[in-house]
Amino acid sequence: MGDVLAGFHAVWEFESDSVLIRYERGIRTPKLFQALGERRIALSALEEVTLTPGKRGTVALRLRLRPGADPLLEAAAGQLREGSDPYRLVLPAERSTLAEYYADELKGQLTESGSGPADRYLVTAPEAPLQFKAYDGKASFDGTTVQFRWSWTGASSAKWKAGDQSFAVADLSGVEWRSPEVFEGHLRLLPRENGSARPAQPDQDPAAVVFGLGYGPVHESLPFAAAVLEAVRTRGPVPAVPAPARRDPADIAERIRHLGELHQAGLVTDEEFSSKKAELLAEL
Repeated sequence: MGDVLAGFHAVWEFESDSVLIRYERGIRTPKLFQALGERRIALSALEEVTLTPGKRGTVALRLRLRPGADPLLEAAAGQLREGSDPYRLVLPAERSTLAEYYADELKGQLTESGSGPADRYLVTAPEAPLQFKAYDGKASFDGTTVQFRWSWTGASSAKWKAGDQSFAVADLSGVEWRSPEVFEGHLRLLPRENGSARPAQPDQDPAAVVFGLGYGPVHESLPFAAAVLEAVRTRGPVPAVPAPARRDPADIAERIRHLGELHQAGLVTDEEFSSKKAELLAEL
């Protein structure tokens, strides 16, 4: 197609085999978009294209990618809020006819690009080196090794006892990312070998860093997680990671009590309290 469609926070350029998304910089642009800079989405990575009414006189053109096509979305695991969806272009309603034209053009090419889960990544992850500050340490990734250096102000005694950590990509099977925009965010590295049980809580696990109080924001920790995940997955198939054992009921009760204290202090909203409490009860 070779045409350009400009929205509020990004410009989409439609090419013969891909859509090039360039994100704008500015105060109103989500920080995740600014951190990504641009993304090239191969048409073979697309599963669906939708055009829906938005808020306050807008329309939203959205690309839905095939499962497993993008390490960023795989790491996010559905935790991104609608406003932080990098594949959603919001435009004024008066441009809906033009947006509909491009949506139809893309839909016409979906049958040629394939469907269902992708057997490999079709969108590249942010490039290393990458780093960010977590609440209990600093995480860095050079493309082959992840390093955690603990902070004396936030790291638990268990992490201090274990010492600073270094993990080769070859020794990892995946990454677990929990958004800092919900209660108890963290980044945990999953080892290939599981000979010993991991600590249930990320703040006690030397293979994890925890977020909170402005540390580990989405625009820093999610691209980091995606880059590590891509490096792990491109090394070939890895053994499945067994599901973690159910947690001790006493531990669940203690964490609910702590959650209640945060809720009473106004540090956790009613919605966050209800959601996290239900999540903890589900682990019994």
